[in-house]
Amino acid sequence: MNATASQLIRGYEVVIGLETHAQLSTASKIFSGSSTQFGAAPNTQASPVDLALPGTLPVMNRGAVERAIRFGLAVGAKVAQHSIFARKNYFYPDLPKGYQISQYETPVVQGGVIEFVVGDTAHKVHLTRAHLEEDAGKSLHEDYAGQTGIDLNRAGTPLLEIVSEPDMRSSAEAAEYAKTLHALVVWLDICDGNMQEGSFRCDANVSVRKPGMPYGTRREIKNLNSFKFLQQAIDCEIQWQIDLIEDGGEVQQATVLFNPTAHGGRGETRAMRSKEDAHDYRYFPDPDLPPLVIATDWIERVRAAMPELPQAMAVRFQRELGLPAYDALAVTQSKAHAAYFEAATKGCQAPKLVANWMMGELARRLNADSRSLDQSPVGPATLAALIARIADSTVSNNGARQVFDALWQGESTDVDALIDAKGLRQQNDTGELDRLLDELLAANTKSVDEYRAGKEKAFNALVGQAMKATQGKANPARVTELLRKKLG
Repeated sequence: MNATASQLIRGYEVVIGLETHAQLSTASKIFSGSSTQFGAAPNTQASPVDLALPGTLPVMNRGAVERAIRFGLAVGAKVAQHSIFARKNYFYPDLPKGYQISQYETPVVQGGVIEFVVGDTAHKVHLTRAHLEEDAGKSLHEDYAGQTGIDLNRAGTPLLEIVSEPDMRSSAEAAEYAKTLHALVVWLDICDGNMQEGSFRCDANVSVRKPGMPYGTRREIKNLNSFKFLQQAIDCEIQWQIDLIEDGGEVQQATVLFNPTAHGGRGETRAMRSKEDAHDYRYFPDPDLPPLVIATDWIERVRAAMPELPQAMAVRFQRELGLPAYDALAVTQSKAHAAYFEAATKGCQAPKLVANWMMGELARRLNADSRSLDQSPVGPATLAALIARIADSTVSNNGARQVFDALWQGESTDVDALIDAKGLRQQNDTGELDRLLDELLAANTKSVDEYRAGKEKAFNALVGQAMKATQGKANPARVTELLRKKLG
C-alpha cells in the first residue's frame, strides 16, 4: 500500500507491523515431554528441561514443526528445508535458562501473504517470516502478599511467531489482519486461538511519518490479547506520537504497555523500557540443537493433508452456489461457520437463505446471548428444516422468526409441530383464496376503482384486507399475484 492510498491522520501517515505469537496445539512442549494443558496448579507441568537444570538437553517436538509447515503452505511462503535454532539471551525472572531458544537468521517459514477486506477495500499484508520458539514462564502478581510468584508451567510451550512487514496504515487494518490470521491458525488446527488464555497474542510496532518521508521511530505495544484492545491501543499510540512530534519532541524507540481503563476508558500507552535491537540479545546458534532439516516428502505429505482454505472455499461457494462475495466471506469466517453453512445448505438446498439467516437472526441471537456458534441451540439441520418451510411458502418470514425464537428457547426441535401449534401455517389453497378475494373485491368496489384509476395505495389496502380476513395466514406473494390477475 503506498502513501497516496493511505488514510492520513492529522497530516501523518501511520505505519504498522504486527508480531503475533500463536501457541501451537501440541500436547507436549517444544523441547520436552511436559504437558501444555492450560490451568494446572503452578509449576506442576515443568520438567527438568523446562526448569533448565544442569545436564538437561532439549529434544525437538515433531508436531510443532509439522504445524509450522502447515502454516507456511497456507500463506504461500517458502518452507525452509534447513533452518537453525538460536539462543536469544536476556534476563527475566520467568526465563529460567537466561535465554530463549528461538530462530533468528534462518527461520522455518520465510515470506507469505495474508489477504483480507476492510469495508469494501481489499488489503494484502506481506509476512517477513514465521519462526518456532519456546514460550517463557509467567510472573504472578496476585495473592502473594505483595510478592511476585513465578509459574513455569508455560515455559517451553511451542510458539509460532508470525512477523508481518510494516504494510498496515490504520488500526482498522491491523485489527482485521489479526482477525484473519487468528481465523486461519484456528482453521488449520495449529492453534486453539484462545486469547483469554494467551494462546494468541499480538505485539504492534507503530510509527508515524509525513507522507514520502523515511519511516519514523517505532514503539512496540506488547501483549495485546483482544482485537478491540489492539485497535484501541494503536489509536492511542498514534495520537501520543503525533502530539509529541507536534510539541517539538522526538519519539524514542521503546516497549510500551496498554492500559485500557485509563482516562475514563479511553486508554493510554505507557513506556515500560527502552526497546532492544537484535544485537542486544547476542543471538548465537544453540549448540544443543542440530539444524532442523525438513525433507521434501514431509512437506508434500503435509500439503496433501491440508484442509480446503477459507479463501478457496469462499470462491467455491460463489462459483457453485451463486453466493455473493460478501456472503461467501461471512460463512467462511471460521471452520465452524463453514461446516454449519454446508450442513444447513445440504438440508434445504437454499444457500442464499441459509447465509441470510446465519448473518441475520442466528448471529443476532448468538451475540445477544454471548454464545459461540458451536453453542447454538438451533443446529444446522433444524435451521435447514425451517428454511425449507420458508422456501415452500409454508410459513412467512415473520412466522419463521417466531418459530426460530421457540426453537432457540427450547420449546421443541420439530419445526412443523411448532408451525402448527402457533397457527403460522400459510394458506396456499388457490381455490379458497380465489373465493375469498372475489368476495373482498365485491365488498370493496371503491378501492378497486381507485386502483384502476392509478392509485397503487388502493392495491396495498386490498392486500391488507385480504391478510386481515385470513388472520395473516394467507401467503402474501400468492395474494398479490391473484389480486393482480383479477384486477387486470
